[in-house]
Amino acid sequence: MFVKNTPWSLITFIIILAGLASAGWLYLHPSGNPEKKVQGGKQINPIPVEVDVIKQGSIHLRLTFSGTLEARAEFVVSPKIGGRILSLAVDLSDIVNRGQLVAELDSDEAFQAVLQAKADLAVANATQIETQSSLKIADREFERIKLLKQRGIASDSQYDSAMANQLVKNSQLEVARAQVMREKSLLEAANIRLGYSRVTADWPGDDEQRLVAERYVDAGQTVSANTPLLLISKLEPITGIVHITEKDYASLSPGQPVSLTTDAYPKEIFYGKVDRISPVFNKTTRQARIELAIANPGLRLKPGMFIRATVDVRSIPNATLVPEMAITSRRDQTGVFIVNEKDLIVSWHPVTMGIIEDRYVQVEGNGLSGRVVILGQHLLGHGSKISIPDQKGIENNPDTSGNNK
Repeated sequence: MFVKNTPWSLITFIIILAGLASAGWLYLHPSGNPEKKVQGGKQINPIPVEVDVIKQGSIHLRLTFSGTLEARAEFVVSPKIGGRILSLAVDLSDIVNRGQLVAELDSDEAFQAVLQAKADLAVANATQIETQSSLKIADREFERIKLLKQRGIASDSQYDSAMANQLVKNSQLEVARAQVMREKSLLEAANIRLGYSRVTADWPGDDEQRLVAERYVDAGQTVSANTPLLLISKLEPITGIVHITEKDYASLSPGQPVSLTTDAYPKEIFYGKVDRISPVFNKTTRQARIELAIANPGLRLKPGMFIRATVDVRSIPNATLVPEMAITSRRDQTGVFIVNEKDLIVSWHPVTMGIIEDRYVQVEGNGLSGRVVILGQHLLGHGSKISIPDQKGIENNPDTSGNNK
């Protein structure tokens, strides 16, 4: 009989033990509506919580985007004439001043063209001098015949012949003068072409220095006119390119401050501003292009680097700030539990949330001062009694003044 009853006794004992354990757990971890733990203004047990101070300070709404860097401006150096490259005065990463000589081409042919133009000009000048002398003789002959005709010695035909000769010499002088002008122009063109053998970096704009970004040729190569020799880039300031969605588009405007980080310098922050905003969205990506002007001290930022750009969209200088952990919900309302330091009870305060930054939330509401519950509020209701385990030295002198973040 004892053997037969043993399993039933064991089962009964286990059931009783489980019931006691469940009752103890429910006592220590009450469930259901937190308001039910307060009955008749008295709470069964204080609920342990953690608290933090409600602060007054500035908070910023910042948006972070990924993107790349591009040169502010690029200038391709190319010769205006063809020829063999005698020398290149700069190399990759060299700093170039505006107007600096960067390459020289073989100029023998151009130099000979200048000599030819000078010789042609000399011939034209000599022809002009000869024509001027012939005109002077024709003028004197015309005056002599004119005087003889007045005296009745020269005939009308002689007079007409002298006048015609004078007109011819005048015309020949005009042609000689035009020929001199033409030869001067050809000489000037030859000198210009000779100057094209010296290739300079004459980019537009007001910046005096740029950097050699790419070098396409080497000395000794023969190139034709307009063949790219060098790519010279403006890197101060440098341009950051990011693309934003329609959701963030309305938040951005030119002039907003920007901070930038890159993997090349992970511990440094570079600063700039929003420069230009595209007025259209890409039909494929549904994003708009944003250009940032970033200060580039020492020209350390390079085109092609990946960046993380943070735009300071909006700031509130004197906001009420609570830890993000303090935000909870009751009956479809968002709010916080504020500590009554004297009675160690909490009161429920609905709030309107604003900007979130660095684990703090900007809130608006009534009676938001003192300390707020940040852990354990899921067990609380309005008027719940609490205990603060780490409150030693704080109970009598809680810090409710609020400090800046």
